[in-house]
Amino acid sequence: MDELQKAIAKLAKEHRAVFDSLMVRLYERNFLGLDLAKLKGHKDVFRVKHGRLRIIFRMNREGLSVLEVGLRNENIYRNF
Repeated sequence: MDELQKAIAKLAKEHRAVFDSLMVRLYERNFLGLDLAKLKGHKDVFRVKHGRLRIIFRMNREGLSVLEVGLRNENIYRNF
């Protein structure tokens, strides 16, 4: 199990439900109404937040890949 899978498994039940719904919207590229922002210093790295939950992902022509998942106070932005 890699670090991303561990971070997702560590989420509380309500955060995991929000994560699942956000991922569906991201893969469908339905960004309307999402709190989405590009991270400074990166061309294709974005974050979406919902309450305390943060999802950091890379989006380019090939698709979407999740880089980090976690809550705001868990140093989620430490690698970016």
